Amino acid sequence: EYFLHFFCWYKICGKDLLIFNRKRFNQQTLSTNQKIAYVAVTYICFGMLYTVLTMPHMAVLPAVTKDNGQRNKVIATGAGVCALAFTIAATFTTQMTGFFGGSYVPLMAIYGVIGIVSFWGLFATSKERYLAKVEKRPVAQDLKRLFRHTELYPIMLVWCLASMGYGLMFASSVYYVMYYLARPDLIPLYMGIVSIGALVSMVVLMPIALKIFKTGQKALIVTQLITFVFYVIAFIFGKNLIILYVASFMATAIGSMSNALVNVLVNDTIDFIQLEEGVSLNGTISAIKGFAQKCGSTVTNSGILAILAATGYIAGAVGHQPSSAMAGLNILRFGAPAVICLIIVLCLKFYPLEKYYPAIEEMKSKMEADDEE
Repeated sequence: EYFLHFFCWYKICGKDLLIFNRKRFNQQTLSTNQKIAYVAVTYICFGMLYTVLTMPHMAVLPAVTKDNGQRNKVIATGAGVCALAFTIAATFTTQMTGFFGGSYVPLMAIYGVIGIVSFWGLFATSKERYLAKVEKRPVAQDLKRLFRHTELYPIMLVWCLASMGYGLMFASSVYYVMYYLARPDLIPLYMGIVSIGALVSMVVLMPIALKIFKTGQKALIVTQLITFVFYVIAFIFGKNLIILYVASFMATAIGSMSNALVNVLVNDTIDFIQLEEGVSLNGTISAIKGFAQKCGSTVTNSGILAILAATGYIAGAVGHQPSSAMAGLNILRFGAPAVICLIIVLCLKFYPLEKYYPAIEEMKSKMEADDEE
């Protein structure tokens, strides 16, 4: 039963993640075919361990606190730290690997140690206060309990769409600047604008949005509507560089937080199931959210290639793309994300869990009172 508790994953798997992530970059003495097999195996192990650590991370929070303010603060702070780390890694990776003679191995070791300290620190300093007794029941039974509530389907769709929108925001930018604008020299500048926008979104604007709107649902609706407006402006007037830079920055600064705001919806879903079913499905719901997020990223990566192929995109033909490919590039960068914004708003406009908030708050108050006793 101990191994079913969430914190044990962080205590045990952190060091294994370090081992496989370090070994991924340490295959200099192997032949080409051996390197392919080696990287494939270690990358699969790395991916599995990464999933083990990331999927249940939202399951921990509802088990530690039932206070929405504390939950939102943790989510916002975590998003800000992740955005800052992403910006540092994206900006200074070349310099950091150069410091170690061009090798990623020492860098991966440092990252791994930081991860272990973080995971073990979480394990040592936090306490799971709201854990239901683990029952021996089939996973299919938990899934049946979850999926019979049809009001949760739009929320699960939002989990997937948020990942798609966030992925398109970055993955399509290089194609857009190189082939739509035909200005490969502007790629570093444009990606810098987008990256800084995402950093501002997570570190500055997301905490403000949660403080103003109180719930993830309302924050998502407002920010996605504003993001939609800037996407439309960039879609129509993107050839003007000044408008492009301003609209892209604003869309990224306001829209990037969606990928973290959906974690608030995960908390709502966990509380709703506990209210309706009387069981704690923290891990199952968190895993489904992680799966939906991975589905979104997979659709994004595959969808970009599919649209480029369907529109006649010619690799390397800077300034010589057919008009159909130019239209496809503009749709990928701004059209599709704008549509995703609208779908998210429609899914959340009549938020199905909002009417359960009073009952959920009453349930959480009772659980907190029982814990104090």
